Amino acid sequence: MYVGLAGLPRQVHQSCVAKGFDLTMMVVGESGMGKSTLVNSLFLVDLYKNRLLPSASGTENVTQTMSITRKTAAIEEKGIRLRLTVVDTPGFGAALDNRERCAASDYIKEQFEAYRRDETALNRRNIQDNRVHCCLYFISPFGHGLKPLDVACMRSLQDLVNLVPVVAKADSLTKAELQVKKARILKDIASHKIKIFQFLCEEEDEFWPSDLELQVRGAPNSIPFAVIGGNATMESNDKCYLARVYPWGAVNVESPANSDFSLLRRMLVTNHMQAMKEFTHHTLYENYRVKVHQRSHKPTRRPIRLLQMIHEPSPRRIGKTIIYSSQVIDPIKKERLLY
Repeated sequence: MYVGLAGLPRQVHQSCVAKGFDLTMMVVGESGMGKSTLVNSLFLVDLYKNRLLPSASGTENVTQTMSITRKTAAIEEKGIRLRLTVVDTPGFGAALDNRERCAASDYIKEQFEAYRRDETALNRRNIQDNRVHCCLYFISPFGHGLKPLDVACMRSLQDLVNLVPVVAKADSLTKAELQVKKARILKDIASHKIKIFQFLCEEEDEFWPSDLELQVRGAPNSIPFAVIGGNATMESNDKCYLARVYPWGAVNVESPANSDFSLLRRMLVTNHMQAMKEFTHHTLYENYRVKVHQRSHKPTRRPIRLLQMIHEPSPRRIGKTIIYSSQVIDPIKKERLLY
């Protein structure tokens, strides 16, 4: 005899597959770090088909936009549908004066506020959830560690989104230089108390292939992820893989010996995408909602002090009462005595 609780996971699975999944990802970093190429490589899509790239001659007039842009793509794999939204921040760090607030944090707050208004409205059937679930922060491979701009922007984002730091263009560094770079970045993150998303590995996962199992288990030690964006597909030994093609050769992007690209994709999509969405809704958004509620219901004065001011007459109030009685009440009493 049994109740039938074993069929509940199957029901949840069917419901999720029927509705589909959605993911909103933000990419933040300086121009030329390969943000667009990495996103296209992660999800095997082309989100920037009409993008005009400047040539080496520099004859084209390519205007760089400074506003935040959103790209959406529908992805389907083995019957699983995903609605991917990528939020890009072009022109980051290009201004001469970068002391203003980070535009990325303002955008995330705007999406939180829009969701909060829709959630508290009377009609909540068609709520559009544009909250950002993950932010890939691209760190330049050139330099010794985090720049002051990186520290300021990451601190403004740490309480609003799941922050994942990545080292861009990892093929421009040797293995020894890359290890030193990662250690220095982790030291800066710890010294400035920057909160980043913690990838916790489970003991067993059926989606882990045997050749990547040890690498996935060592994901916390690979942060920040050193990545390379692929711009071509090549074939070797009857296997296709993403590659970065140069005039002098090609680099296998998916090889663990060259970059952490495969590990990053496993951790973002296969293992922790739902965890990021739940943490965004239950922790990050709830913290924002509580702060807004506290600001909107903040009393102007302390309640106890306000009661004391009502029940205890002040000298100024007593003085006004005496002046009023001497000017108004006393003449009335005199008129009544005369009559």
